[in-house]
Amino acid sequence: MLARLRRVPFGAQILIALVLGVVLGVVARGMGEDSWLTGTLDFVGSTFVDLLRVAVPPLVFTAIVVSIAQLRQVANAARLATRTLLWFGITSLIAVVIGIALGLVVNPGRGVVLDTAGAEAPSTQGSWTDFLGGLVPSNVLGAGVDVDVEQGTGALSFNVLQIVVLAIVVGVAVLRVGEKAEPFVAFTRSALEIVQKILWWIIRLAPLGTIGLLGNAVASYGWDLVAPLATFTVAVYVGCAIVLFVVYPLLAWAHGLNPLKFFSGAWPAIQLAFVSRSSVGTMPLTQRVTEQNLGVPREYASFAVPIGATTKMDGCAAIYPALAAIFVAQVFGIQLDVADYLLIVFVSVVGSAATAGLTGAVVMLTLTLSTLGLPLAGVGLLLAIDPVLDMMRTATNVAGQALVPTIVAKREGILDMDRYRAPRGADPLREDEAPPTLAPAA
Repeated sequence: MLARLRRVPFGAQILIALVLGVVLGVVARGMGEDSWLTGTLDFVGSTFVDLLRVAVPPLVFTAIVVSIAQLRQVANAARLATRTLLWFGITSLIAVVIGIALGLVVNPGRGVVLDTAGAEAPSTQGSWTDFLGGLVPSNVLGAGVDVDVEQGTGALSFNVLQIVVLAIVVGVAVLRVGEKAEPFVAFTRSALEIVQKILWWIIRLAPLGTIGLLGNAVASYGWDLVAPLATFTVAVYVGCAIVLFVVYPLLAWAHGLNPLKFFSGAWPAIQLAFVSRSSVGTMPLTQRVTEQNLGVPREYASFAVPIGATTKMDGCAAIYPALAAIFVAQVFGIQLDVADYLLIVFVSVVGSAATAGLTGAVVMLTLTLSTLGLPLAGVGLLLAIDPVLDMMRTATNVAGQALVPTIVAKREGILDMDRYRAPRGADPLREDEAPPTLAPAA
């Protein structure tokens, strides 16, 4: 039975799980919020997310350190890194402009009747001082403890942004030390292989996680909660869809790349991102499809994808905060001017690293609202439907994280076009196919 299931393509497994998740969610909602089925779906989905969460800190640290160390093998590494970050900024700028334009057209908060008096600011907030202070690691692991006073419990948490900063510093130090750092690089590379192997096992459980996550979302966040925010929800999905299915294909086409080939190659990662709501958790699969399906050399992809997975957030850090800021301003009767819209653009392009983490965009949203001087309590109005919104946001994020390295590789003449144009059909979880590589730098 297990062997037969493995022969089913990963994408088909996800699609089947999506259907089952919706069906079971509808059944669970009919049985009541406290039914055994709702509890089971919640347990399955949360367990899958917890497994991803455990693997994220060592994955991010080892992947970034190894990727920076491998830049020694890439000719024009500095130019590749600069152009990658430049295209991250360009696509974020396009996405936030689309978000603002869509918000001005649909007016998502106009006419919405909600109890703003009962809305509270979230416990996790973001300001520029918090963001800049958060860049400095408070300890080697970037670890902290989330304490629930009411429940009397605590849980270990990790600041992914601090881990990214620490990994970049260590990676640069490795480059400067040179040959003496080779034993450390070899150890880190071995650790990365082990962590990725464990994460591949977790990713193989994605169909089960999909059933739990989507089923629980349908059971818990039905139309009763979505209806008052229907215009805003539709606007977020439409904005992400415009970026995902219009902007990205146009950028691919403008660089001589067949958009259909891009989507067929990146689709497994986009699917997993939609259901897992985790750019970082999807990162190994994103890197796999970027290398094996899209033809980006491993030495470059191993740098661009991990950096993108923690800082490249067109859905969470551009479209969503732009629409949400307009929504909150309209609900609270606050008029935004041109300077405010320019601030939204600035925050989205510069502050996207604030969204680094497993799921969600609450920190980025509070950073945007605090910069504009809007009530942070407005975030509380959107938290109820955030899981529904986060699916489409994360799918958009991951598509951009695969597209930018592909575009940069094409512009630099290092993209394997034969692999890019090759027929699809291979299971992206297969590990026996070698990705394209670059010749060592002279």
